[in-house]
Amino acid sequence: MAYTKEIWKKRHRNRSDISLYITHLTKEGGGLNVFQVLRKILTERKIIGSNQNGYVIGNDRAVCFQDIPLYGVCQNTFHEQQNIAELGGSLRYRPIGLTFKKEYIFENGGRPVLYEQKNIAKGILPENEWWRIVNYDLSNQNSIIDWTHEREWRIKNDFEFDISEAIIIMPHGSNYNQLKETFGEDILNQIKGISILDPILT
Repeated sequence: MAYTKEIWKKRHRNRSDISLYITHLTKEGGGLNVFQVLRKILTERKIIGSNQNGYVIGNDRAVCFQDIPLYGVCQNTFHEQQNIAELGGSLRYRPIGLTFKKEYIFENGGRPVLYEQKNIAKGILPENEWWRIVNYDLSNQNSIIDWTHEREWRIKNDFEFDISEAIIIMPHGSNYNQLKETFGEDILNQIKGISILDPILT
């Protein structure tokens, strides 16, 4: 059933497990700390897609997002921090990144991924769509593969965005002075806003 945008928004607002926004999280890398990585993204107005080392199947890169409310983003990132040893010893992302309206991501080619055993999924999607596959396998109790807690969306290759559509998310309000020092007023005056995660869980 199709319905109007207002009814669509109302359905989201009456639920605690879905959101009208989609979030991309980042982490340190390439010799840069996480704030410097985010500054690079905002300065270039571009998120570089991940390759196979970032769990993307096929030959294309993809930018990954989580289609969950910020409360769920908090839960995912804090779980990674608290259970780092059993999750392989390294963090996949930190509670710092950007969130965008779901419609904006959709208009720019973003789509939900297909959760399925990868060999089965490869038979469902053509090879040029394999970037949308996320391996999902519950068949081995000692090797569960399940990323559905992220409710992931992806954009093929890189994502070039309008900075006025971007909302920064960060863990603590005390980081704001660090944001000003790192980004400068010019960037902060162009973004759509800033969301603080810490008060959501406390």
